Amino acid sequence: MFVLIGYAVALGCIFGAYIIHGGNITVILKALPTELMAILGGALGAFVVNNQPKVLKATIAALPTLLKGSKYSKARYMELLALMYDILQKARKEGLMSIEKDVDAPEESPVFKKYETVGSDHHVVEFITDYLRMMVSGNLNAHEIESLMDSEIDTHHHEAHAVVSAIARLAGALPAFGIVAAVLGVVNTMGSVGQPPAILGGMIGSALVGTFLGILMAYGVVEPLGGLLEQKNDESHKELECIKTTLLASMQGYAPQVAVEFGRKVLYSTERPTFAELESHVKGKK
Repeated sequence: MFVLIGYAVALGCIFGAYIIHGGNITVILKALPTELMAILGGALGAFVVNNQPKVLKATIAALPTLLKGSKYSKARYMELLALMYDILQKARKEGLMSIEKDVDAPEESPVFKKYETVGSDHHVVEFITDYLRMMVSGNLNAHEIESLMDSEIDTHHHEAHAVVSAIARLAGALPAFGIVAAVLGVVNTMGSVGQPPAILGGMIGSALVGTFLGILMAYGVVEPLGGLLEQKNDESHKELECIKTTLLASMQGYAPQVAVEFGRKVLYSTERPTFAELESHVKGKK
């Protein structure tokens, strides 16, 4: 919703100012189809050449998420920390081997089933169970597991950033394609140099629309999407860091209620539950 509102404000103010100053919107509308075909067609072709198929697929998959609000709310984090508390408490009371079935088949685990939002997120569940499995095996110490976690989170960051970089490169190319469209318009105008000044003026105006559209789409449409996607990616990384911090605190001997407090402190202040809120939620889920 905010994305659409932002676009409406930006485009409304830009074109509104043009019309208020006496601009003829008909000139832009008349040139729009062919200029967009040249700019967007060229940019799309270059975008395909410039990125691997996996990046193209990831970009297509990421675009719909930009129109939705963030799923990383205070309620989600409280559920995540409550899940971590329950499974660590079970391991502390009954031994690490008691959570083996939960780790091997989380879709059938009563602990994971109790937390529907987090328990249905494949990436989160896989991240948790992978490292709990290593903890159960007992073959790795906390420093080795921390190194593995850092490597996985770093890989996740690079994969997500590939899409952001692709969108940023596209935004950087659009003004150039706008210039290309404008140059073609000027070439067309020069071929009609014998026409009356009114006609030539209209043709030059149509040519300049290409430059205008290229810059507008770059900085008013595409680049903001890249910035928003980067912020959403940061939120997903923060969730993994919260899990990492909680598990490592548990491995270092801290009680579950203290371990989840370590994880809580990692979260952004805007979504971080207070100590009392988390404690109340954890007790209510028992």
